[in-house]
Amino acid sequence: MGIRQEKFAGIIQQHLADIFLKESGSFNNAFITISKVEISPDLGYAKVFLSFLNTANKTELLDLINFNNKEIRRRLASKIKNQARIVPELTFFVDESLDYVFHMEKVMQKVKEEDEKKGK
Repeated sequence: MGIRQEKFAGIIQQHLADIFLKESGSFNNAFITISKVEISPDLGYAKVFLSFLNTANKTELLDLINFNNKEIRRRLASKIKNQARIVPELTFFVDESLDYVFHMEKVMQKVKEEDEKKGK
């Protein structure tokens, strides 16, 4: 990704994070973080990777976000209107890396506990 794309991705990430923070009530009070934004070379499309906390059903929440995609994009447009000519089409994805980290922490803790039991 070029410097221009990285800067634009940072702007998009910052403003989307603000939108999700202020609108958390609209999204089942889930804590939504944006782990990564990838921008196409023409700045017309953005892949937004989301991590969810405080929610049981991630796919249901992702469906709700996709249902509100046009409204989210409209709010983003009002925030970046002075910084960009183009408001990219947004595509949302669930970022599973945070879940993997939590899983690995549990596995490591379990291994540590088993080692302590064997050591005694």
